[in-house]
Amino acid sequence: MPENHFGEDVAARYDDPSDRMFDPAALAPVVDVLAELAGDGAALELGIGTGRIALPLSERGVPVHGIDLSEAMVARLRAKPGGGAIGVTIGDFSTTRVDGTFTVAYLVYNTINNLVTQDAQVACFRNAAAHLAPGGHFVVEVGVPDLRRLPPGQTAVPFTVAPGRLGFDEYDVVGQGMVSHHYRRAGDGRFDSLSVPFRYVWPSELDLMARLAGMSLRERWSDWARSPFTAESTGHVSVWQKLA
Repeated sequence: MPENHFGEDVAARYDDPSDRMFDPAALAPVVDVLAELAGDGAALELGIGTGRIALPLSERGVPVHGIDLSEAMVARLRAKPGGGAIGVTIGDFSTTRVDGTFTVAYLVYNTINNLVTQDAQVACFRNAAAHLAPGGHFVVEVGVPDLRRLPPGQTAVPFTVAPGRLGFDEYDVVGQGMVSHHYRRAGDGRFDSLSVPFRYVWPSELDLMARLAGMSLRERWSDWARSPFTAESTGHVSVWQKLA
């Protein structure tokens, strides 16, 4: 079982209304895409967390089931209005199986990177495919590795520099790893710290993982609004389809 980095301390502050990812304008295109792909079927969210996507998708009439390692995050989902209607299985989403067949499975907001080995990421694609009906879709939202920001000899780049909060990504280019270091000023003036490991992954590598799992790329956009994916895109939303 992988290490759980989303315990009670993280879960307690995860739903930050000031974070753009909770903005209804940002959520709407995500739900639009997933609801369209789900059609008359059901959706499986890998890494469901506190229900940021699952709840509005469920409100659109799509049955949603989730898999997540963090009981603390899931407890917050279940405490929200409508949370009780969403089934959740506690476990490693790269290997945990649930009952039922789904027309769409999805991983959002860089969650694929929480699997810190290539083997685990490959297993995740196979697990998603095993849950999909023929013709079903697997959707991943993830950033493009930002190695162009690293000058020779440097291993870390900032992603947040603000009063009371600092964040740095530390890269292991040889091992294709990354550790995100978060520092927040606590009420007593001290800084709380959290370091979370990730494995960054390239679009072409994800396409190969999908092929190994019996899926083929259907769409790749820069964002949920379906903007074209280009050489300057900092992230992508990719859609693979399970072959019949």
